[in-house]
Amino acid sequence: MRKKLVAGNWKMHGSLAENAALLAAIKPALSGIEAVVCVPFPYLAQVHAALAGSSIAWGAQNVSEQAKGAFTGEVSTSMLLDFGCRYVIVGHSERRSLYGESDELVADKYMAAQAAGLTPILCVGESLEERECGVTEAVVARQLDAVIKRAGVTSLSRAIVAYEPVWAIGTGKTATPEQAQAVHAFIRGKIAALDAGVADQLIIQYGGSVKAANAAELMVQPDIDGGLIGGASLLADEFIAICRAAAK
Repeated sequence: MRKKLVAGNWKMHGSLAENAALLAAIKPALSGIEAVVCVPFPYLAQVHAALAGSSIAWGAQNVSEQAKGAFTGEVSTSMLLDFGCRYVIVGHSERRSLYGESDELVADKYMAAQAAGLTPILCVGESLEERECGVTEAVVARQLDAVIKRAGVTSLSRAIVAYEPVWAIGTGKTATPEQAQAVHAFIRGKIAALDAGVADQLIIQYGGSVKAANAAELMVQPDIDGGLIGGASLLADEFIAICRAAAK
């Protein structure tokens, strides 16, 4: 059976004091439950120290496709490894829409992460306009194909896919469990057409205004294998409840 995994994406939030309080709350409450927090680069050292030896892993929200060099402001995979990172988000919709990251650049970052031994959390998803135009599956397929073309379908056995409908991120709107399940099933079916074994084991997370109140009904869907959690991951009680719902 596939495991379920919840990852928190803190985005550009936090302070040393706020982080310390949040980590102190979630660490004992999630003892024995595997989870992930993806934090801003400046706080990787703090999280490394606070969560070492716990069941909660940590990672970054972005990474450069370059190994090193004159790339001011960028952060390499080797730097993430220095702080014990196991995961890195690639292709988040905010990176695609706000910073112009193309499908090809996302594929480059995905490949760099895997080459370094990091597990990429590959984000895919459609905008509201794209959903209303009925092209959700075409958009998601295009985003997946960019990675599969470069890295091969078997690379997904060392990755996580996160479906995040852009219209449901930070808006308070959430895809219904049935809407989310339909896209998750499409993703798994697309991968299964290329490699059934990879598809069967692939963790496909849902992201988009997940909270304690709706986590359970999302997590029971057959192709939803956890969540990529934004705002609720900053609230200890919410994040704990979501992780426990997935663990059931």
